Amino acid sequence: MIFPEIDTPAVLIDLDIAEANIDRFQVHCSKHGLAVRPHIKTHKLPMLAKRQLQAGAIGITCQKVSEAEAMISEGGIDDVLITYNILGDAKLSRLRALSERTRLSVVADNHETINGLSRFFADASEPLSVLVECDTGAARCGVTSPEQARALARYISDKPGLSFCGLMTYPPVGQEDAVQNWLRTAKAEIEKAGLTVDVISNGGSPGMWQAQDVPIATEYRIGTYVYNDRSLQARGICTWDDCALSVLVTVISVPANDRAVIDAGSKVLTSDLLGLEGHGHVMGRPDILVDGLSEEHGVLRAENINLKIGDRLRIIPNHACVVTNMVDQIETIRGNRALGAVPVVARGKVL
Repeated sequence: MIFPEIDTPAVLIDLDIAEANIDRFQVHCSKHGLAVRPHIKTHKLPMLAKRQLQAGAIGITCQKVSEAEAMISEGGIDDVLITYNILGDAKLSRLRALSERTRLSVVADNHETINGLSRFFADASEPLSVLVECDTGAARCGVTSPEQARALARYISDKPGLSFCGLMTYPPVGQEDAVQNWLRTAKAEIEKAGLTVDVISNGGSPGMWQAQDVPIATEYRIGTYVYNDRSLQARGICTWDDCALSVLVTVISVPANDRAVIDAGSKVLTSDLLGLEGHGHVMGRPDILVDGLSEEHGVLRAENINLKIGDRLRIIPNHACVVTNMVDQIETIRGNRALGAVPVVARGKVL
């Protein structure tokens, strides 16, 4: 039986693989003179954030104020970028308190966000560093032209309590030349306005091995790489052997020769497809399709399922980042050795 001491369903993290993933990308970026600022939304674990910093990362990226609070509460993390428009007095009050505990920077793509930041930091002893978020083609948040980036940079620099420090983008996959040209133009426009662009933050796991192809960037943000998942394997970014996160499941029913049911559904594996067929890769059984999920059940199909009730399997999910946020704790392993459970400190931190 696979890990008989661990109850199922359980999220397993192979620390040997995770640490190798951290080190491999750090070496890649160091070789190209690019700083690494990993996004902790994938693992939500201070222990892995600290390991990333030990490997050479300059700081971490968080998506929400509460996520940053959870990470900093454990100590040892003193440089945080929050890549999200922060709105509302409750969040801004917490952000101000957080800024007194760590070196903090944020992003913004509109006047309303900047006005709120200025209102809460106008009397701060140190100005809050703000990057302009740029839409370089991924069609998410961000100003949509270099000229808008220049205008917003000037707006930030004129607001009390704030300091413009650079540009940030989540890039479209495979369009490194376009991203480079967009950011280079924006940087030139801003410098013509008399401002300095100290930081250009780029990043995303799907384009990780092309990070150096946007040389204007000063740092690269990356999240999923620490675990990897089926979506990155399908893109050729990693191999199955590079996948540190798997879900340990038990077969609870075998109602037909071509079908079995496991004790993990959408509340563990998530419903994310990301353009793939099925909901995960069954390790050692590539013939099995994780065909459907209800909340607590997963349906496996194969021409000859060849499973019995009580069998255990490990499934690499389509999207590791969401799986992390599904459970209160993960089970750490090294190869075939179970090390014990670790709480997911930043789980559910969405405010």
